[in-house]
Amino acid sequence: MAEIEYFYSAHSAYAYIGSALLQKIAKDGGHVIVHKPIELRQVIAVNGPGSTNSLTEGRRAYFSGREIVRWAEYRGIEIMAGRPTHHDHGLDLPNGMLIAGIEQGADINALAHGMLESHWRDDCDLADAETLADIGRRAGLDPQPLLDAALSDDIQAIHVTNTQEAIQRSVFGSPTYFVGGDMFYGQDHLELVARAVAKPFAGAWPPVG
Repeated sequence: MAEIEYFYSAHSAYAYIGSALLQKIAKDGGHVIVHKPIELRQVIAVNGPGSTNSLTEGRRAYFSGREIVRWAEYRGIEIMAGRPTHHDHGLDLPNGMLIAGIEQGADINALAHGMLESHWRDDCDLADAETLADIGRRAGLDPQPLLDAALSDDIQAIHVTNTQEAIQRSVFGSPTYFVGGDMFYGQDHLELVARAVAKPFAGAWPPVG
């Protein structure tokens, strides 16, 4: 059994596109997904190429449009046309709900997938507590204890710690996976993640020397 460390935000398009496959890889191999929700905007500000809003119109249309549509079709998932209405809302509540679930001993695989799917398929607002409560119930969880704790100092401190860890480990986007310390950026590398949990790749990350 291997651990797959999973750095992502609750509103990430590419995390959604890879979510079902990631969970299948883990389930089929008996592996554990270690969820680490992050404040993605802070990570991108430090390690990334900059906000997608700063890209040229063509590059933004490609990366945040055409690529999403093609990968969704390839992975066989439903996705809305265009950008979710509430995509710029804060992440503290949904990410905090996920972290609270972890801290309370819940299996949050279905909850994480439900948030991503609801945002990118159904155009749901992940900053709305009642929306999150409905997602939690559909994931088979009692959402109220998670929501009650989501914005607490203790849970948000973990959110900050996850974000700082991501920055320190050179994460620059969502989703990013680690297997035995080896980093894989993007859901398009999940086939490599599947190989890594079965047989690690030669070499090391970060580079030595």
